Amino acid sequence: MAMKFELEADIRQDKGKGASRRLRHTDKVPAIIYGADKEAVSLTLDHNKVMHALAQEAFYSHILTLKVGKDNEKVILKSLQRHPAKPRIMHMDFLRIRADRKLHMHIPLHFKGEDVAPGLKEGGIFAHNLSNIEVSCLPGDLPEFIEVDVSNMALDDTIHLSHLTLPKGVELVAFAHGVEGHDLPIVSLHIPRIVEEPVAETAEAEATVEGQEAKPAEGAAPTATAAPATEGGKDKKEKKD
Repeated sequence: MAMKFELEADIRQDKGKGASRRLRHTDKVPAIIYGADKEAVSLTLDHNKVMHALAQEAFYSHILTLKVGKDNEKVILKSLQRHPAKPRIMHMDFLRIRADRKLHMHIPLHFKGEDVAPGLKEGGIFAHNLSNIEVSCLPGDLPEFIEVDVSNMALDDTIHLSHLTLPKGVELVAFAHGVEGHDLPIVSLHIPRIVEEPVAETAEAEATVEGQEAKPAEGAAPTATAAPATEGGKDKKEKKD
């Protein structure tokens, strides 16, 4: 059964950064709704209710009902701005939809059969390259998710975009201008690679250095050897009778 999401919104008159900042201090989320050949309208929503809705994956890929006064607007979440450090929603953009116009939406991928794949039993691990895909379809054909069956994957198998089974009326945006160069890998199954770091032969190197005698550099003058000291610091000559 498809989930339904409804949010209540109020029209706001005050606009600008200062007005948005004041709204956030009162646990409100500034937002805007536009599209479908209608005028854009600035809105406010309750922050706690928005956070509760956003906790569900389906919210991002569903057609939503936005209750603005006495009107019910059918919309999709087009853009979401979060605070960079706090669990706060800064702004939301909603796009009105029309039943006769196609949508471009990012739909999550759900992977099925990972626990029974033959390659997994042989020591392989899954590498997920994509977690969602962008599709084009009419609002009435919008799927909640796209299923990817990996239950028959063997070692070194890869599933690409072209392998997906899409619902009727749903197309991949990546293939809008042809498949060549856009058939991206979605998931692959391989034996994990173990990279061994070279062991530094420190002890052996130190032993070699200690066993070598210091040699003068090429072209350098040999080191002079000091002559034995004599009485008075000077050489004495024998006197002849």
